Amino acid sequence: MPTKTSSARPAGAGLYALKPWYAARLSGVRAALARRGVSPDALTVAGVVCAAGAAAALALLPAPYAAPPVAVLLAARLAFANLDGALARDTGRTTRRGALFNELGDRAADLVVLAGFLAWAPLWLVAVAALAATLPSWVSLAGAAAGGERLNGGPVGKTERCLLVVVAAAVPGWAAGVLAVLAAGSALTALVRCVRLAKSL
Repeated sequence: MPTKTSSARPAGAGLYALKPWYAARLSGVRAALARRGVSPDALTVAGVVCAAGAAAALALLPAPYAAPPVAVLLAARLAFANLDGALARDTGRTTRRGALFNELGDRAADLVVLAGFLAWAPLWLVAVAALAATLPSWVSLAGAAAGGERLNGGPVGKTERCLLVVVAAAVPGWAAGVLAVLAAGSALTALVRCVRLAKSL
């Protein structure tokens, strides 16, 4: 299944710098999943399902009542995103097909979550935020394809985007503002990664 590469995180890596600590916390879960023969692909799908659940809660529940289910489901989405690749490596099931499926699952989860904002913000703003949210990943993938390192982290990476969605679910009337911050932060993150890659390649 998925293969993900990472390197020591420099300053400015954002919450992604906590990934090794978080992965260690999930080691028992990984071991249990490995014993039961769970497919890493199933975890990728589960992450997308959790993202869809978070989007539904965001769209259907008013703030602040949407915050608890959105937070729980996005935490699960991040856990599955961590577990699928780690489980594949632990069980020797890393494949190129799995890596592709993992990347598509991550992009789908990002976009599905932001679709929940359609109930509270104009379509054009949701579309701009959705496009911007994918830019950091495309930059990282392009850098890896060019022979550079696969960059992750902030200032507004996947984890920070999830936190911003929870903020929007918690505070009435903040949906449009959060989308604007998410779009600007994602664009900045893409730019930061571009600069780092240009220096390293």
